[in-house]
Amino acid sequence: MIFRRKKRRIERVLVVEDEALVAFDTEHFLRDAGFDIVATLDRVADALAIIAREPGIDLVLLDLHLADGSGIDVARAAHAAEMHVLFVTGSCPGEAQALAAGCLAKPYPQRDLLAAIDAIESVLDGVVPKKLPQGFSLFRKAA
Repeated sequence: MIFRRKKRRIERVLVVEDEALVAFDTEHFLRDAGFDIVATLDRVADALAIIAREPGIDLVLLDLHLADGSGIDVARAAHAAEMHVLFVTGSCPGEAQALAAGCLAKPYPQRDLLAAIDAIESVLDGVVPKKLPQGFSLFRKAA
């Protein structure tokens, strides 16, 4: 019997992070894990432009505090475009449950980021995840 990895529902990811080292590490880690990174940005304006012109983004990985404003504005645009949002931030914003699929607290190990994405995929497949990574809040109705 040949074991095959299940096809991902989340493949195309937009990384919006203003800490250069975190953004660089996240981009390369996710690419190595098989994700297609649409772009890695640090500004609200740039993220809004990509969301407006780039259909088919499966997940926006989003920091709250960005170089030119709040990630909430990016989350609103992504949510309106029917893109899933995962906040990665030190403190989860109050509006997160209405705009995002989840919130992962910084700092986090890379395996927890993958586990958070897997949990969001599970909800999209109609399955309740068995275990969530530490520091991750899953908002089932937003996924």
